[in-house]
Amino acid sequence: MSNVYDFSATSLAGQPVSLSDYKGKVILIVNTASACGFTPQYKGLEALYQEFKDLGVVVLGFPCNQFGRQEPGTALEIGAFCEKNYGVTFPLFEKIDVNGDEAHPLFQYLKQHAPGVLGSAAIKWNFTKFLIKKDGTVYDRYAPLTKPEELIEDVKSLLEE
Repeated sequence: MSNVYDFSATSLAGQPVSLSDYKGKVILIVNTASACGFTPQYKGLEALYQEFKDLGVVVLGFPCNQFGRQEPGTALEIGAFCEKNYGVTFPLFEKIDVNGDEAHPLFQYLKQHAPGVLGSAAIKWNFTKFLIKKDGTVYDRYAPLTKPEELIEDVKSLLEE
């Protein structure tokens, strides 16, 4: 696989989505959870999406229950929670694993191309973020502590490329 456009995922509505649908856009991929200390970042992710979506930026949320079982809900519950509590309108996908033998192939690719601190590929917690260039290659990886608004300068620079 040469870039993120080679992957597909299943939307919360159960529909297959090819990431090639986002060709030419700056993409922010985030593993999310509804019952995490970082869950309020949904608000910042939505704000970033609203500010830049018309310029070619998309945020993609991938719920994950691997960290403290902080995403126990069904697809319907996850979607309703995100919309009701944070007004999320960016695309959300089916719950996936991001680590281990069952890790979604997209996240295997992301971890390989943007290892974390000290070169460790494993994702440490919810709300790890991957910023993708318009050509579908990985630009950078950001820790859960990095707030969405801290990515704005990087997003702007990738839009100018």
